[in-house]
Formats: sequence, structure tokens, C-alpha cells
Amino acid sequence: MADSQPSQQQPQDAPQAPAADGEALKGPSKNELKKRAKEEEKARKAAEKAAKQAELEAQKAAADVDFATEFYGKLPLNQSQSRPGRKRTPVASLSPDLDGQTVLVRARVQASRAQGSKMVFLNLRQRTDSVQALLILAQGKVSKQMIKWAAGLQTESIVLAEGVVKKAPEPINSATVQDVELHLTQLHLISGLDVKLPFTVEDANRPEQAQQTEEDPEYKRVLLDTRLNNRVVDLRTTTNQAIFKLQAGIGILFREFLEGQGFIEIHSPKLQGAATESGASVFEVSYFKGKAFLAQSPQLAKQMAIAADFERVYEIGPVFRAENANTHRHMTEFIGLDLEMAIEEHYHEVMELLDSLFLHIFRGLSQKYAKEIEVVRKQFPADEFKWREGPEGTLKLSFKQAVDLLVEDGVSREELDDIDTTNEKRLGGIVREKYETDYFIIDKFPVTLRPFYTMPDPEDPTVSNSYDFFMRGEEILSGAQRVHDATLLAEQMRRSGINPESMKSYLQAFQLGCPPHGGGGIGLERVVMLFLKLNNIRRASLFPRDPKRLEP
Repeated sequence: MADSQPSQQQPQDAPQAPAADGEALKGPSKNELKKRAKEEEKARKAAEKAAKQAELEAQKAAADVDFATEFYGKLPLNQSQSRPGRKRTPVASLSPDLDGQTVLVRARVQASRAQGSKMVFLNLRQRTDSVQALLILAQGKVSKQMIKWAAGLQTESIVLAEGVVKKAPEPINSATVQDVELHLTQLHLISGLDVKLPFTVEDANRPEQAQQTEEDPEYKRVLLDTRLNNRVVDLRTTTNQAIFKLQAGIGILFREFLEGQGFIEIHSPKLQGAATESGASVFEVSYFKGKAFLAQSPQLAKQMAIAADFERVYEIGPVFRAENANTHRHMTEFIGLDLEMAIEEHYHEVMELLDSLFLHIFRGLSQKYAKEIEVVRKQFPADEFKWREGPEGTLKLSFKQAVDLLVEDGVSREELDDIDTTNEKRLGGIVREKYETDYFIIDKFPVTLRPFYTMPDPEDPTVSNSYDFFMRGEEILSGAQRVHDATLLAEQMRRSGINPESMKSYLQAFQLGCPPHGGGGIGLERVVMLFLKLNNIRRASLFPRDPKRLEP
């Protein structure tokens, strides 16, 4: 029975094998074959597409090779590796005479404007001058990458630009150099910015009238405090570049005239052992175990130099006034242009020399700095400063005559024991209308209005041999004949509440014998402000100091 079991199972297994063999012989269906064909076609097309894409990318990579890398980019931080001696050309000297010549210019990027990916315009500024520069796509010379890099330069970046000077097809109004443009061949970054600009130089350079009336929503008015808080950026404007070039010019003209008149330049100390004129307006500072004072003027040193037989001296230097005056014309530190000279016969010798000095300065500014004056007037429009030439000479009024003019104009005489700032300006208007001048002199001030060292009038002891000079109705010089007699000087010290013992060394200079002498002190920033009509003395000071400002 056991042997019969396999023979019984055999018939059951036999039918299964032929069924499997039948399926194998039958093969894939038509649908399956179509499906496989589609997949193979799809794979073939994908392979062709990939090959084509790879070829295109290879072609694009070959086309995008930056052939201009040596013509642009950031220069090394330390540029002293070599000294090739390449000549730099000032922007101001670019002209049609240089047409076709290659020049090298260092300048700031004042503005940039890209035109697509093939061209970028740059406005390059150097001090008071600017020129339009173009960077144009050129095979083998200027690449797309170079164009893109140049277009991305930050405003106020400093660049070294090489280019060919080309005559402009029409005047370029956006630049001071209007008859040529620079076609760039190389452009390198010398110095970029690490912080955001507080305002643009373009906004800071707008005319004052525009600042008051502009309604453009993109327009940004730059207030004076904002300017002074960010003075480095503000000083970059073409207006400020012109203002301080003109200010330097005043110093040059001042020295030029006085040296031609036999004056010697001196340098006096600014630390004093006693208050120079009155203790109320002098800065007191600690000095080791004692105290000292910042010089209110070089007055004492100038007079002592005359006693030392220097005859004629001048100084340009800082003076300090501890006056808590927050006005448009006062600062706690400013630059004084001071002079002192021996008198032969009459103190008007000094006054007349000072007058000649001012006329020399006015003429020199008008002749030598006409370009700078024009630049400033674009932002600060003003009537041209007027003074009198010819035989009539400068207008000279006595203090009494000045008071009479104001009384005739409706000012009460009781208000005019002194001529305050308001009435000074009013007098300036009267004088301009009546005498057609912005510059005049007032002589013979009351003794009570002058410092202790001022010489009284020999005939009327209530007035003094003193004078003030005015521009546009504001004082720009105060001066006088000085007391050169030690006894009289000590008396006037006591009368002014000053102990002669506190100024012993000064007094001693006159005890040793001193010639009659006189002089005056000019406020440099005030002259600049009034000549250009800047309306605020802080605009004429590099880094102004007043009761509220010690920085920057």
C-alpha cells in the first residue's frame, strides 16, 4: 500500500507543467511590446536631449569666460608693492584738447546708471569737478562681468579709472566737465564703503531754494545738524570744497599783503596765566596744580612783540570764547587773523592799512577764486558782495554818525548806547541802499564799549581811538590804538575790575618802554560766511565748535 501512493499523485502534477510551458511559448503581448518600445524611445530622446544640453552648456561656459579680469576689480589694500609712476590726470584738466588720449583718473563714484547688460554710465567726482564716464561691452576688452561689477559699485566709492578722452556729442549737464567724456578701458576699486551713507552728496549739494520748495517725494532735505553730525560726507560736496578753497585763499591773501608791508608772522601761546580781556568769556582749564586760561585772542602777545621792537606782526591761529551764544555768527573756537603795528603819528595809519588789506582780499577773491564763488552761488544764491573803489574810497562813519543814520530810519536813540546785532544788520541795509556798498568802517566807539587796553581819544575822553569793520551789516573786525603807557594801563585795568598783579608780565612790557601801536582781529569764518552769504558761520568752519557741539 505504501508503494502505490506516488503513482496516485503523478496524474495530479502532470497537467501543471504543460500549462507553464504554454505560457512561455506564447511570449509578451502586443501591449507589452508597445510599452517597451515607448520606453526605449523616451530613453533615447532623453539621452539626445541631455547630450544637446551638455553641448549648449559647454558652449555657454566657453562664451562666459571672463577675458577682462585684469581690467577691473578691487586693488590690494596695501598698494605699495610697486611704483610704476603712472601719471594721474586731474578731472578739471580734461578738455577736447585731450581727445583720443588715454588718461588715468582717481575719483569718487558720485552716481552710476546701467543700460541693460552692455553699458554703464558713471559720474566721477574729484573735489569741485566731475566728468561722465562710459563703460561699453567690447570683445576682448570689456566683458559682461566687468559691466555688471561696475554697475554695482557703491556711491562714494573711490576708483582708479583708465579711459580714452572723447569729445561729447552734446553738452553733458550732469557734470562740470561738459565737453568731453571718458570711455573706460580699466576700472579698479581703491576704497569702498563699510557703512550706509547718512545722505547722498547729491542731496547735500542741492540749492538752498530747492531745499525749501522741493515737493518731489524722492527728494531728501539735509538739515544743518545732520550735515554737521556727518561732516566728512558733507565736506565732499562741491559747495564745501569751494568754500574751504576760498577760505584758504583768504589766508594766502592776508599773508601776501602783510608780508609786502614788512610784517612778521608770529605764533603766540594759547595757554595764558590770566584772563586776557575779561574773565567772563575765558575758558579756564586745570594746569598741573594750578589753573590756566585759553587765549581769548593773541592780543597780549602781539603787544608784547611790539614792545620787543618787532614793529609789525601778524598771526593766524585759533582763539577761544567762552560765550554761551547759540547764534548764526558765534562759535566758541574760531580762527583769528590778527595784526599789530607801531604807530608813527596817528592811529588811522592802522585803520587805513587794515582797509587796504580788506580791499586786497576782496579783489583777490573775485579775481583768483571766481570759479569757487560761482560753485557756491549755485547752492547759496546771493547778491554779489559790493565794496567801493576809486577816489571816494571805503565808507567811514563815526559811531555818532552811525547812530544818527539809525535814528533817521526810526530807531529810538535811547536804544543806541550800543549798536546790537539787530541794528547792525539794519545799518547794513541803510548803508547798502544809500551808499551802494556792503563794506564800511565805524570809528570812534565810546570808551565804555571797548577793552581796558584801548587808548582814549585825546580830545574827548568819552570816546576811544577804536574802530570796527563791517560786511553786509555784521562786524568782521574789531581794533584800536592800544594803551602803551604802563601807568595809564594799570589805571584802566583797575577801572575794569582787573588786578594789575594778575597780569604782571604783560604790564612789565610797557614799563620797559613801548612805542604807540594799534591793530585788529579778524574772524576768518565770519568773513567767509558774509562774503558768500552762507547765513550760518558753522558752514564756514571745518569742524565747528559752539556751546552745544564738541564733535566731530
